[in-house]
Amino acid sequence: MNKVSVTDLNLYYGSRHILKHVNLEIRERTVMALMGPSGCGKSSFLRCINRMNDLAGDSRVEGQILVDGENVYDRGVDTSLLRKKVGMVFQQPVPFPMSIYDNVAYGPRAHGIRGRSRLEKIVVQALEDASLYGEVRDRLGRPAAGLSGGQKQRLCIARALAVSPGVLLMDEPTSALDPASTLKIEELIRKLGKKLTVVIVTHNIQQAMRLADDAALFLDGELVEWGSSGQIFLRPRDKRTRQYMAGRL
Repeated sequence: MNKVSVTDLNLYYGSRHILKHVNLEIRERTVMALMGPSGCGKSSFLRCINRMNDLAGDSRVEGQILVDGENVYDRGVDTSLLRKKVGMVFQQPVPFPMSIYDNVAYGPRAHGIRGRSRLEKIVVQALEDASLYGEVRDRLGRPAAGLSGGQKQRLCIARALAVSPGVLLMDEPTSALDPASTLKIEELIRKLGKKLTVVIVTHNIQQAMRLADDAALFLDGELVEWGSSGQIFLRPRDKRTRQYMAGRL
């Protein structure tokens, strides 16, 4: 079953045509890896799914993106509720300047949850789902700024998970991390992909091969090819995909 369906998507920043007639299906409870060189449009595509591009005043979107069958660009769509449903984790982890606990509780509080026992249950569950609770359980009241880089990234993942999204967008979530922290995040992504839909942007072909159920290649704003990881990595149909996998693009 498809969780996200994209039809004839075009994105413009002012007069620049960033994404060109993109058509893509993203299956439920899978990890989809978006690959391609810098500036090819994959991160811009990611931000289209939860309308983060709306924050760029000169952006314009044409086409359709369905999440659970509803067009996220329909008039009247509440973007705060959309971003609750479609969470996002960025390349650089940026915890809020508050405690570990309050970082994770921030989203649920913003959506009206106030009861202490309910909040505590949500925070603990989100930290456990992000494979972080065991490392911070005795210092939840301490500032999140004291965490290591890898822990900060997992905290940002926990913060996104705390509002129970159905889709988690991840824009190069390990590019700023050391190998040990990267391994923990990759293990977490594989685990999360069994529960929800994860869409990850990565420059690392080996990482995509380790993580992805499905994969897609972007070049110059166009979606070159997409399919199962076995097909994309082992039997690519497009010559450009074969060249990219061989390091010649």
